[in-house]
Amino acid sequence: MKYFRILLLMTIASYAISCGQQGNQKKNDDGNGFKYLTEQFADARILRYQVPGFDSLSLKQKRLIYYLSQAALCGRDVIYDQNYRYNLLIRKTLEVIYENYRGNRNSDDFRSFEVYLKRVWFSNGIHHHYSTDKFVPEFSKEYFSSLLKEVDPASLPLAKGQDVNGFISELTPLIFDAQVASKRVSLDPEKDLILSSASNFYEGVNQHEAEQYYESLKDADRKAGKDTLISYGLNSKLQKENGKIAEHFYRVGGLYSGAIEKIVYWLEKAVPETETPEQKEGLLLLIDYYKTGSLYTWDRYNVAWVKDLNSLVDYVNGFIEVYGDPMAMKGSWESIVNFKDVVATRRTQILSENAQYFEDHSPVDPSFRKKEVRGVTAKVITAAQLGGECHPTTPIGINLPNANWIRKTYGSKSVTIDNITYAYDQASQGNGFLEEFAFSKEEIDRARKFGYLAGNLTTDLHECLGHGSGQLLPGVTAEALKNYHSTIEEARADLFALYYIKDPEMVNLGLIADYETAKAEYDNFMRNGLMTQLVRIQPGKTIEEAHMRDRALIANWVFEKSKGKNIVEKVTREGKTYVHIIDYDKLRWQFGELLKIIQKITSEGNYREARELVEKYAVGVDPVLHKEVLERYKKLNIAPYSGFINPEYTLVVKDDTISDVQIIYPEDFAGQMLRYSKNYSYLPLR
Repeated sequence: MKYFRILLLMTIASYAISCGQQGNQKKNDDGNGFKYLTEQFADARILRYQVPGFDSLSLKQKRLIYYLSQAALCGRDVIYDQNYRYNLLIRKTLEVIYENYRGNRNSDDFRSFEVYLKRVWFSNGIHHHYSTDKFVPEFSKEYFSSLLKEVDPASLPLAKGQDVNGFISELTPLIFDAQVASKRVSLDPEKDLILSSASNFYEGVNQHEAEQYYESLKDADRKAGKDTLISYGLNSKLQKENGKIAEHFYRVGGLYSGAIEKIVYWLEKAVPETETPEQKEGLLLLIDYYKTGSLYTWDRYNVAWVKDLNSLVDYVNGFIEVYGDPMAMKGSWESIVNFKDVVATRRTQILSENAQYFEDHSPVDPSFRKKEVRGVTAKVITAAQLGGECHPTTPIGINLPNANWIRKTYGSKSVTIDNITYAYDQASQGNGFLEEFAFSKEEIDRARKFGYLAGNLTTDLHECLGHGSGQLLPGVTAEALKNYHSTIEEARADLFALYYIKDPEMVNLGLIADYETAKAEYDNFMRNGLMTQLVRIQPGKTIEEAHMRDRALIANWVFEKSKGKNIVEKVTREGKTYVHIIDYDKLRWQFGELLKIIQKITSEGNYREARELVEKYAVGVDPVLHKEVLERYKKLNIAPYSGFINPEYTLVVKDDTISDVQIIYPEDFAGQMLRYSKNYSYLPLR
């Protein structure tokens, strides 16, 4: 596996989601009580986020955000198709029914149909966005058939020569059979990772063949004296044709050309609006990369992007994160358009400026530390548009680029997305979570007073310093840990953040007033890792998502090693289980001990030890505790996952000249999804 896992998806883990804390409040832009939570269905809730400061930007900056936002929306269909080859066909069919059905729309069956469609929109396909399990409708095959027969056949995406009955026969198993494409991403080491996964990065190719193919490419490049640092396989699909493996690249004229051409169109519109020469150079290289598919150009772009430090407006755009590929090689398409929160960025600048201190004082073996930390830049940003894999669900922190050699030589950019964490915080006010799961009133009060800051600082440390810390030994690559790389890397960054949030230097630097902030984070992390994140797991299932595994690994390891040492305990009171931290200083020491182990595994590329650690501490679920947590959580009526409606931008044109860019905040999730399907669908359905 090749890349750092850097998008921190902490919807249930962070205070901003679950705790309903009261500190650090901001005023709504309109002063009229902005509505953050718009609806809730299945296990999801839909939120809105504001874009404070947009109206104060210059016209040129607003135009840049508009053009980059259009590019962000044009890649929407790509992530659907990458997630599963039939997603676009299924989504189109469901939308046709939703818009054209004239029967009883208030029946229980139709309401279930509507929920299923919203789940497809929420997850960018028919597999759960977090667990990657296929979710099956709560209406029958017969009802689905009746819906299809009541709409105009001409509006359906029928294949050539296909009638409605044939279409029903084609779609029914894809939607209703839980054994067909049951898992989008399988990480089961006992199975062929590719053949047991439904993601659309490989076709007719098994795991061994894919591994051999890319190893042969590297060998050939080495013999030819070529640079082998490129991210092999990042922007392509591997397919067997006539018994031979072919690699088809995502580029203009190649796979996903229809969408990529539109992305390029809007990026080219954005070039004249760039703020700095470095930003312009980066954007031009990104355009060239989309046109050629060259991974050498992709690396040149990332270097240029890292060097652009003076632009207020910034963006992420491309095939980047590899969570969706069981082999952790192929990038899912994503985009985030943003601009810097200058005031809030001061705290991340302090961390960046002191990166060498944190590296030098890390508890890991000195041979695994960086002798010189280069190019660590961090900022707090305001998200202006979310796209691809980052919408509707989104990270709250980012650290890029993923290529280890670029990070080591040129550095990286780290961000905390403040308006997203704030939206989570506002939507969670008074939800009763803390009262139900916190051990004591003292813990509740501490969470409400310090939780918001604790969550943001932990994200800052995780993204800004954690992922960029440490170094691999010569000859070791991230591929060595294979399907365990993601969990180990996220645990490494989390442990770095947990260890340092209680470091005296955090007080000395003025980032926290005292250690109550660190205690609030420790309370939250241990409670979540040992208990509350289990609300995301279906009964009988194990933990599979990388971030959940990371948190379970840390919490369970620390809990086991703490037995008999008066550090952390589980307490049963009136039939309910609580997590109680007895000694916060000793707990910090335990985080440091595990960080030593995790960094050693990473630096040495020790697959066996990674597997043993993850399988022992991060996968299994206590069924009795799980049942208890689910029952307690159900009473609160809180959806464990959150997604967002994007703001929408409109050009104001006067005398053929753009005079302004206006922003509105729609409240209708279904309405936005249907508009996106109408205006940004550029790929064939079959």
